Amino acid sequence: MKQDSFLHELDPRAKLLMAVIYTLCTLIFTDIVPLLIILLSLLPLIVNGKLFKKWIKSIKGLSFLFIIIIFLNTFFISLTFAIAMIIRITIMISAFSLFFLTVDPNDLALSLISMKIPYSIAFSFSLAFRFIPTIAIETENIKDAQQSRGYELQASGIINQVKNLFPLLVPLIICSIKRAFNVAEALESRAFGSNKKRTHYFTIKFTWKDWIFTSYLLLLLIFMIFIRINLNLFPFLTWSMDL
Repeated sequence: MKQDSFLHELDPRAKLLMAVIYTLCTLIFTDIVPLLIILLSLLPLIVNGKLFKKWIKSIKGLSFLFIIIIFLNTFFISLTFAIAMIIRITIMISAFSLFFLTVDPNDLALSLISMKIPYSIAFSFSLAFRFIPTIAIETENIKDAQQSRGYELQASGIINQVKNLFPLLVPLIICSIKRAFNVAEALESRAFGSNKKRTHYFTIKFTWKDWIFTSYLLLLLIFMIFIRINLNLFPFLTWSMDL
């Protein structure tokens, strides 16, 4: 459900640009302090969009990945590099999570079409985006059904957890294939693609809020590139935790 916030009111193209620019900013740094600054600049957007709880939940879901990153990078490189990589992944996932959590599938399709992307591709992308919550609900239903049949899906150990994925994946894949056939038949029955020139109920356009936000993003990227090139002028941005 669309909420009343600055982030939700932005054009989908501006939010896509946000995800791309924040990703680019994180990729040019391997130091903890600049990455922390980038992450902190995302927090006001998360709070404004009233997505803090969902953001924390998504970060908690990456805890197992974070443990692997810390173990491997600390063993082969350094602890500082491991922490920097965790912050980098957190920023990229947070930026794209803000995009997907605040963009309506219909607005996403319209924004892709306005970027001269063919309608069939834009529709396919928005349709896949639309079915993500459906797949999540089906996963929970299949999990409950399998547990009612006596499957122990909460067994400890990595090997057991991998084995327990099969009772979930097989029914989920079958349901997804059936849904794909149903959608294909529905599209064919409505002569999808027969008319190349399409009209839309709604249109989207950049507002003054989008232009201000886009200017901020471009200035942020330029500022981060400047810092990266002249990193030796900012010694307080480098921080080593290696022993």
